[in-house]
Amino acid sequence: MDQAVIALGALAGVLAVIAVVFAVLWRRARRAVRAAELDCAAAERERIEAELLLGEQTSRLRVVRELHELVVSSISTLISHADGARYAAKQDPDAAARSAAVIADSARTTLADLRRVMALSREGEVVAGPQPGFDTLGELFEAMRQSGLAVEVRESGERFPLKDGAELAIYRIIQEALSNALVHGGEGTEAVVGLTWVDDGLELTIADDGLRTAAGDDAGEPETSPDDELAALTRPPTGRGITEMRERAELYGGVFTVTANAGVGFTVNVVFPALRVHNGIDGVKLGAE
Repeated sequence: MDQAVIALGALAGVLAVIAVVFAVLWRRARRAVRAAELDCAAAERERIEAELLLGEQTSRLRVVRELHELVVSSISTLISHADGARYAAKQDPDAAARSAAVIADSARTTLADLRRVMALSREGEVVAGPQPGFDTLGELFEAMRQSGLAVEVRESGERFPLKDGAELAIYRIIQEALSNALVHGGEGTEAVVGLTWVDDGLELTIADDGLRTAAGDDAGEPETSPDDELAALTRPPTGRGITEMRERAELYGGVFTVTANAGVGFTVNVVFPALRVHNGIDGVKLGAE
């Protein structure tokens, strides 16, 4: 009887361990599936938008090319008439006047074609946008919250107007940092977005607790050695997203840093010391001279 009880206890212990292992594996698989679904949905939307935009831009490019050929032909005609008028002026002033009239008519036609080219180019620029900016940050934060990321926004100082390119760069940095927090920390991760405006600059900070959240989700997994944990914490964050954020910041004179906070998460910090002045790439060194 005692042996049966012991056997049942041992079996119950084994089943409990198996249940814990399956629970951990299930949570890991759920997080991986969730991240894959988000990535696939975003990639599909981007693919469809890119195909539509490519088709429209290709059509415009074809029309622009045809108009460009007409303009080149018209300019060649203008040159021929101008040369003829120059030689005719010495012999027959009336012929020169007639040539001048033809030149004027051809110039008006050429100018009209050039205006059509400009209109198509501007229309193509409008179709490519509008690009997101500060007025759409609220939509970004709400989308992240719906995906499971708790976002808190802290803004101080007096915001000053920026050009579209600068707003887009800041928007993309925030978007990439929040996406990284969600992917690495999973649902329940908290992120704080801070925008501190000063007289001529802006300090942007995105801090998350993704490491702590992920550690809570991975409870019951085999523990890593202290050396492995130290190596993970001291290893500088890398990746395409980090590189793109740094490049966007540097285009507008920003100083970009990203750090891992031991046991908590990551902090992305960008200081734009003269954003009001360097509201574009003018005066900003993009590389070694």
